[in-house]
Amino acid sequence: MILVIMGVSGCGKSTVGGILAGKLGWALQEGDDLHPAANVAKMASGTPLTDEDRWPWLERIAEWIDEHIDAGESGIVTCSALKHSYRDVLRRDDVVFVHLAGTRAQIEERLTARLDHFMPTSLLDSQFATLEPLRPEEHALTLDIGPSSAELVDEIVTSLDLRTS
Repeated sequence: MILVIMGVSGCGKSTVGGILAGKLGWALQEGDDLHPAANVAKMASGTPLTDEDRWPWLERIAEWIDEHIDAGESGIVTCSALKHSYRDVLRRDDVVFVHLAGTRAQIEERLTARLDHFMPTSLLDSQFATLEPLRPEEHALTLDIGPSSAELVDEIVTSLDLRTS
């Protein structure tokens, strides 16, 4: 199984993904680390990415997913996966999307407190404008980000009936 921890920037993908990977003993890939340098520079300057910018990045994430599925290994990858078309690139029978959902106010508070990330708060509105709700055919779990990261991880483990290491 591959879990794609998704949502807008600042929702807690990296934190939840890291705790969950440690709890399960699964590989973790930070999706942001697969962005081409030009994408990072563009976002850092406050310019939203276009679909054209995102396709190579999504293909790199899809390759990571395929490598793990082909090797029979479970894993977790963080990726905003905001649009249906983006999730279509990543969707496989063995992929579950875990959407960490929060209000604009919750996310803005988190982004404002974050010091070590290239994504500026100014792009938050574009993230929410791009976010498309999950469809029934997308194997998914949506969680409100109100509880602690540890509680969210426990909810993911319980909801998906995962075995911890």
